[in-house]
Amino acid sequence: MSTADIKTLLDIAGGSSRLSEAEGLKLFDVPLQVLGQAAHAVRKRLNNTDEVTYLVDRNINYTNICAVRCDFCAFSRDAGDEDAYVLSFEELDRKLDETVSEGGSGILLQGGCNPDFDVDFLCGMFSHIKSRHSGLRIHALSPPEIVFLSKRENVGISDLLLTLITAGLDSLPGGGAEILVDEVREKISPLKCTSGEWLDVMRAAHELNLKTTATMMFGHVESRADRIEHLRKIRSLQEETGGFVALIPWTFQPGGSKLGETIEPATGVEYLRTLAISRLYLDNIRHIGASWLTQGTRLGQVALHFGGDDIGSVMLEENVVAAAGCRNRTTEDELRHIINDAGFTPRKRDAVYNYVDNS
Repeated sequence: MSTADIKTLLDIAGGSSRLSEAEGLKLFDVPLQVLGQAAHAVRKRLNNTDEVTYLVDRNINYTNICAVRCDFCAFSRDAGDEDAYVLSFEELDRKLDETVSEGGSGILLQGGCNPDFDVDFLCGMFSHIKSRHSGLRIHALSPPEIVFLSKRENVGISDLLLTLITAGLDSLPGGGAEILVDEVREKISPLKCTSGEWLDVMRAAHELNLKTTATMMFGHVESRADRIEHLRKIRSLQEETGGFVALIPWTFQPGGSKLGETIEPATGVEYLRTLAISRLYLDNIRHIGASWLTQGTRLGQVALHFGGDDIGSVMLEENVVAAAGCRNRTTEDELRHIINDAGFTPRKRDAVYNYVDNS
């Protein structure tokens, strides 16, 4: 690619117009340092600040029993497995109390597609959480869980979401997106919701003023063109609804999964390149998250100069990625140091990117 071609692409990405799919794909051929500089410039333009946000919360997996059993997942179990579990309310309370004592603003609550759980169970759990800690934000249930529950209960997505909101649901995480291309999903998660169903849940949530995040798990069987198609679908829905507060891309962690037996992990360079392209392509989503959890804190710090303006959660508990053998850990003090050391000002936020540090 010529210097002139690169300049034309980056001028478009910088705001002169909107990147097409073909142009987005060409960005993979731009030198990494140049790409990072362009993404960082766009990050500063969209946020108009040198602040980097982070979150203190807990990822509570209330069950590991899941009927979907994706090939990339090392966490899920069948109901009859020896290590299958459903979290008791007593154990849930202990985790909630600990989260509050550590300064957490909310919980990420996910549990896969457990066929024994109905809407009454989940509403009861939400109500219980709010009765114990009314100030904790419940950021819960990814779109595949919503689709699974909707079909189980034979109720529409919007009606189901309204019921969950009434019980205490505050916002929706963007999990289960993987790559929003059905040919890819059929290879790695054939029993999970389709890309259209994932987008339908998010559309319904946004119409109900329920803010959500979006995710992208890459570095497995997808092509680079599939990643751009994923970003295109996210950007298109954001154009329609405006309900996404952030995209968090991360790489597939192969340990302990069926899919991981045949997949080489994505490199740090590929992660940074895809993160930067995500920042350049998603011109209507304000925040892009850097994933220290899957990449480690050092590469996560570098990602703050490749388009990332958020470094994610301290995550007082995490089980899904850990099951794949990725056991990176950090503290609030370390995250703040990492942000400061990279030349930014740390700001503590909640799950939908509201400041909670009163700075």
